[in-house]
Amino acid sequence: MTITSHGETCVLVLQGGGALGAYQGGVYEALASAQLCPAWVAGISIGAVNAALIAGNPPERRVAALRTFWDRASSRVPFAAPFEDGWGRKLFNEAAAATVALTGIPGFFTPRWTMPGMALPGSSAAISLYDTAPLRETLLELVDFDLLNDGPIRFSVGAVHVLTGNFVYFDNRDRRIGPEHVMASGALPPGFPPVMIDGEPYWDGGIVSNTPLQYVLDAGLTDPLLVFQVDLFSARGMMPRTLAEAAQREKEIRFSSRTRLNTDVHLRIAALEAAVARLADKVPPDLRDDPDWRVLIERAGAGPVTILHLINRSEDYESEGKDYEFSRATVTGHWQSGSADVVRSLASPRWRNRQPPRHGLITLDLE
Repeated sequence: MTITSHGETCVLVLQGGGALGAYQGGVYEALASAQLCPAWVAGISIGAVNAALIAGNPPERRVAALRTFWDRASSRVPFAAPFEDGWGRKLFNEAAAATVALTGIPGFFTPRWTMPGMALPGSSAAISLYDTAPLRETLLELVDFDLLNDGPIRFSVGAVHVLTGNFVYFDNRDRRIGPEHVMASGALPPGFPPVMIDGEPYWDGGIVSNTPLQYVLDAGLTDPLLVFQVDLFSARGMMPRTLAEAAQREKEIRFSSRTRLNTDVHLRIAALEAAVARLADKVPPDLRDDPDWRVLIERAGAGPVTILHLINRSEDYESEGKDYEFSRATVTGHWQSGSADVVRSLASPRWRNRQPPRHGLITLDLE
């Protein structure tokens, strides 16, 4: 756990995005090298898996656990791409994604060989294309769930209740976390089946929101926070030129979860909370017990927040299937990009000379 030189508690917020999640491995490796280890990790989907690998290992084994997972996940297509970029690389990536779709990912998921229409209605085989039992075994192997639950790091993952559509967070401050909670956060239909927890079915949290940033900000913690928001899909992009590019762009917009909009909204809320805090000494004594004032002043107690936004940028050769393109070449590239983005951000004069806010929230997008 890190308290920065500015007295801030570090929080790592991890978006979902399948194979793109290797970017988060590189981000964590670079942050750990800079002695910026989180006190709280929150994730959605593949971000939940990475969060479990971090929170469920001691500091000296976290990067190794992340690398083991991503090396295994990329072992289906382990050879180098014959082209660095361009159409040759795009064809390679599309072939790799097709291979994964047909054969699955070691230690993650395997295809069901029974067609859903031929399976018993209501069974997992009838409502999903893949079996995620291998992911459970991988999590039990690579994650110490006793450490995750009883250790110093707060751990939170989001999922969606299938029957009500309500968003739910599983937090180790409220309950014991097991592999099923991590799997539920990444159970994206129709590929993966819902995961049953206490007799209730849950799907991937990305269906509702692909980032847990709002959950962290709504916690109203009084300590100053330094939040590393790690997005795998960029909300900004080029005008598509083909049907395939249109499908890719639609996915990017849908799963970017409008992170900038969320931060803009919280900036306005933080400004209002700061104004209430400044008014505290000006409120007449006879109004201080007013219920409306008590509601306002309780919100004004939240500590200042700095958000460093790290975004995985799309490559020209990527296609609509980039979130399930698990080739070793691409996974390695995502990891290296995450590490490089952190190194560049921390070397920026804006970072080195920054001053945390006294109240409210500020955002830094140094890329």
